[in-house]
Amino acid sequence: KTRINVVFGDGNPNAEVMFIGEGPGQTEDETGKPFVGRAGQLLDKMLAGVGLSRDNIYIANIVKCRPPQNRDPLPAEQEACIEWLRNQVSLIRPKIIVFLGRISAMKLMKPDFKVTKEHGQFFEKNGVLMMGTFHPAALLRSPGNKPDAFEDFRKLRDKISEICENTEIESFEN
Repeated sequence: KTRINVVFGDGNPNAEVMFIGEGPGQTEDETGKPFVGRAGQLLDKMLAGVGLSRDNIYIANIVKCRPPQNRDPLPAEQEACIEWLRNQVSLIRPKIIVFLGRISAMKLMKPDFKVTKEHGQFFEKNGVLMMGTFHPAALLRSPGNKPDAFEDFRKLRDKISEICENTEIESFEN
């Protein structure tokens, strides 16, 4: 009832790598695009740091509307939107899914996922490799976790090089 826009998802519909967060924030609600606020700007920098961009990934959230006061999405809200996300995943058919934050990782990868202990670890589920890492908004609040998160992105880059055929990773070597 309080949302401005539905924030469905954005990126390459043929992506082999999909990122899933928990829900849109204020800037996302205003623009209708996921991860475009401060956290999204940090995500873009982290992607660029390993040679990726929004051109070769797809980004979505569990819930498609901003929860009031930017709180965590309630279980009922997650259930109301989960089929939309499942359909997105089945249409995109990623080889790798990266969960941004504990809420999305717990909902879709591992119910007891602990981001501080299990970030950067790959799990296989239904033939898809999945990894959870720190949410960019959490990194803005706790910048001491940025090195660990960036290491997760390096592991992701290596895994993409290993199993993805159509995802170009920009090289920084000259």
